[in-house]
Amino acid sequence: MVTVDVAAPAGRIPAREAGRATPGRIVAWACLVVIILITLFPFYWMLRTALSNGTTLATAGSSWLPVDFTWGAFRRVLGLATLEEAQAEGGTGSAVDFWVYLRNSVLVAALITAGQVFFGALAAYAFARMRWPGRDAVFFVLLTALMVPPIFTQLPNFLLMRDLGLVNTYAALVLPFFFMTPFAVFFLRQFFLGISREIEEAARLDGAGHVRTFFRIIVPMSWGPITTLALLQYVQAWNEYFWPLLVGSERSVRTLTVALGVFRAQTPQGNPDWPGLMAATLIAALPVLLLFIAFGRRIVDSIGFSGIK
Repeated sequence: MVTVDVAAPAGRIPAREAGRATPGRIVAWACLVVIILITLFPFYWMLRTALSNGTTLATAGSSWLPVDFTWGAFRRVLGLATLEEAQAEGGTGSAVDFWVYLRNSVLVAALITAGQVFFGALAAYAFARMRWPGRDAVFFVLLTALMVPPIFTQLPNFLLMRDLGLVNTYAALVLPFFFMTPFAVFFLRQFFLGISREIEEAARLDGAGHVRTFFRIIVPMSWGPITTLALLQYVQAWNEYFWPLLVGSERSVRTLTVALGVFRAQTPQGNPDWPGLMAATLIAALPVLLLFIAFGRRIVDSIGFSGIK
């Protein structure tokens, strides 16, 4: 019997060697586990505080487990507890219109994301696939806006919203962020540059113009990066604090980030309601966390696809 020894392809690591535990691999995994634990520890401490009783929390502040376990903080935030029950568990008695603030945050973040993705994709297509005089110079000027601190534009935007009579409206919360941003244009442009021009030329031979090519070819081929950009912009809009604080002080348009700050400041008994504040923060972070769990793999893949050329 003749045995044939087939060599493994060049550059390919055998399965046995790939799964072997080497000292370097063990150290790398140990460092990774430590980093993950350090990252997750603040969330655990928030949960531990939210499940504690506010009246006895200070007596065992160093305890790693919830102090006098109770769901009272979550019931207070969701409006399910009475004033007497809230004060009995160390609550301040401050009212939190959580569902109203949640509605405002979801609506504002969704509108901002839709505007930035739509107009950013149009601009990215113009910079990546169309040829026109001064294109590269205009793109360079657009990118320089990334170096301008956002705080510099807050006062002019506020004066504009005030003069238009839009303060304490959804329009004031959305308009300054609704149109394209330099980051959105740069992010999508990098991916659009990688799409084969032969596909676009074939569509042009069939009589398709730029608009039809964009919506029927470019957009369907770019759902991954577009979804990634939408998630990143949604999280950024969700976490925005200073601008909603300036133009959305009324309860009817107040977002969750601002509401948490107001709730922290309402301390008629002199001590903040730490369990209630942590419970509200956890619930406020839950929608964004679910989005990352659902689309986390797509974010990683799309960022790799849109690498700088």
